[in-house]
Amino acid sequence: MTARATGGALLLVEDDDSIGRLVKQYLEQQDGWRVVWRRTGEDALSELRGQPVRVVVLDIGLPGIDGFEVCRRIRAGSKVPIVMLTARDEEPDRVAGLEIGADDYVSKPFSPRELSARIKAILRRAESRAEDAVLAAREVVLRRDSHEVTVAGEQVELTSKEFDLLACFLEHPGIVLSRERLLDLVWGMTYPGGTRTVDVHVAQLRRKLGDPEGIRTVRGAGYKLVPA
Repeated sequence: MTARATGGALLLVEDDDSIGRLVKQYLEQQDGWRVVWRRTGEDALSELRGQPVRVVVLDIGLPGIDGFEVCRRIRAGSKVPIVMLTARDEEPDRVAGLEIGADDYVSKPFSPRELSARIKAILRRAESRAEDAVLAAREVVLRRDSHEVTVAGEQVELTSKEFDLLACFLEHPGIVLSRERLLDLVWGMTYPGGTRTVDVHVAQLRRKLGDPEGIRTVRGAGYKLVPA
């Protein structure tokens, strides 16, 4: 764990008083976070406009606008890591949250220790991905600092998860990555049946990059980027 993996400002968005107090106390005392606790999505979005935070812990079932909409609005202008808290345990809900940009999920009831571990894992991945500012293969160039992708010099618009998935392939050229491994690397969690979202995102990447042969399906194993 790096020295800067914990600490700084963390935005907690949770309307349940007992859960909010427990999470705030644990993360401040055990991990050294400065926890900014807000109870509604509207207040959370206002807070984000006023100060930078390193992580957002976001409940789905909020009064007013729900966590899905808050996540969507955050992702429209920020790459800050988001962990969603949910009492729902249905796959469609988890997939929906991940596809709009959440980095991980923690299902209620949960222990603060589990949440802390998920946050640290997300930050480790984010910091390791920041090491290589530019990744390239075939005619694709990905720039992390500007969050831009070009193909043969033409800019291509990708969602946050499509961008992260492409970066993962570019980091592992020629290596077969299983759906489970991709789910763990890009979305930060695994769950039964959840690999369907990987297939959807790979199909979207192929279409947007205009290079169906660039990301090859390896039957029974997963996918790999063909370097050239």
